[in-house]
Parts: sequence; C-alpha cells; structure tokens
Amino acid sequence: MLQMEHQVVHLRALAAWRELPWDTQKLWNKYARPVISHKPPFDNKAHISGQNLFVSAYHGFARLGNEHVPQPMHWEGFPPYALQGVSGVMVEEGVLLLDFKVWMDEYAEDDRYQILARIQLVKQGRGFNAGKMRTFLALVPCRAGESITGFGLVNYIDVWGLDLQEYTVHIRHVLLDRKSGFRSQYIQNSFDIILP
Repeated sequence: MLQMEHQVVHLRALAAWRELPWDTQKLWNKYARPVISHKPPFDNKAHISGQNLFVSAYHGFARLGNEHVPQPMHWEGFPPYALQGVSGVMVEEGVLLLDFKVWMDEYAEDDRYQILARIQLVKQGRGFNAGKMRTFLALVPCRAGESITGFGLVNYIDVWGLDLQEYTVHIRHVLLDRKSGFRSQYIQNSFDIILP
C-alpha cells in the first residue's frame, strides 16, 4: 500500500516537472550540476539532472506532509549529525514510542532538519531485511547540539509479526531539509531495546 502511495507521488512529481516552464527547468539543471549522485557508481563523478533534483525535493516535501511544486534551490550540504542511542521506550495503545538521542552540528539551523527513517524490529541479534523496513518521519525536527527526537511505530506487533519484550531496532535514516525538500545520504544504525 505504501509503495503504491509512493509511486502515485512520484507520478505527480514527474507530471509537475513536465508542466514547469523551460526557463525554470534550465534553472533546476544549473542547480543540479554540482550535486553528486547517491547511487552507484560511488566514484563522486556521477551527477544528477535537474529533473532528479526537482523530484527529490518534491518527494521530500511530500514526506513532510507538505506536497507542492518546489521552487528551484541551490543544493546545500547537510550538517553532520548522529543518532547516539535510544533514550526512551514506551508503549501506548499499540504504538511503540522510540526516543533517540541525536547530536547535530552546533552551527546547524534549529528545526530546519527532520529525520526520515526506515525501521525494522527483529529478535535481538538478528539482521535486517530491507523489504521489511517501514518508513517513519520523526515526530519533531532536530535541534543543534544534543537533543531528543522520536518515532511512533503504530501497530508494531502486527507490522513485524513479533510480540516480544526485547528487540533489535534496525534504522536507516536521512535528514530531510524542511526548507528545500532535499535529503542527505543514508546512515544505518542498530540498537537493542527492552520494553517497559
């Protein structure tokens, strides 16, 4: 179901690109020239097109719940950040609430970036299966320095078919720029948790 929704958003993004005036498409192409592709080959020589940059921004805004036709923007590098560990675990009415300690560069703009994650719960010590990871947007944007951000995993027992007291959480995450819609490169972490 979510894959179908993602595909529908992608089709709307492509349609929006086709509707852009030629001068606006040229501007997107200009802004995309220095942007290195996040896909193989990872040789820092492959660059993306203006259409790729536009579609990426469109998808980013859609993930943030603000789907619209983005204005051309220069690519800006993302601030360094890290998930440092799980700081809180709570279950409320079938929702697993996971809070993570986050560190972000002290010079980053507060509330500009929000974490988008692909998460899978497994028995402790088991590896992840990319096809069983599900997408979640952090409940709040990140702040510079050390902060806490959380995710609400609705119906987590049904989603992964596991009703346990202890899990390994596999999380593959990016920063979404709330200003441009662009996303950073993926980082992957795994943490063990015990439910209260």
